Amino acid sequence: MDKRTEGILHILFAIVIVALVLYFSNNIEKFKEFGYLGAFAISMLSSATIFIPAPGWMAIIAMGRYLDPLTLGIVAGTGSAIGELTGYIAGGGAREMVNDKIKENKSTHQLIIKYGPFAIFALAFIPNPLFDMAGLVAGAIEIPWWQFLIATGAGRVLRYILLAMLGAWTLGLVA
Repeated sequence: MDKRTEGILHILFAIVIVALVLYFSNNIEKFKEFGYLGAFAISMLSSATIFIPAPGWMAIIAMGRYLDPLTLGIVAGTGSAIGELTGYIAGGGAREMVNDKIKENKSTHQLIIKYGPFAIFALAFIPNPLFDMAGLVAGAIEIPWWQFLIATGAGRVLRYILLAMLGAWTLGLVA
């Protein structure tokens, strides 16, 4: 398969994932009934969108009241990291098409070029809308997928543990 066809398939895959997430987003609250598996699914689906916000983290905060925050954070962070592969795959597939756009967003691009997985970890941990760009950049500059996944997973697990603990603490005080 030539590079152009492979790139188009990567982009189509990302579009299909985003379409599925948008389709199921109206029912995302129902996933809470499934405990840890629901937390994994919520996080994965909400992170699979590219540049379209899906606030799955709010459900994780709420679930922190009923589930162990440490386990919940690990499960939700892992799901979120897997979901973020959508942006990485799209970036790899659209390498030639997004190269100019990536260079326009110099701060994210330079951060990832200079610090690699450490920058991805920091961007995954900090709640920010720019992480989708980080995934696109990482895919486009061909950071190994497993490095992207590990760095994203570590940042997201830590973030979700803190969010679940926040939910357990704040919702525990209110209830």
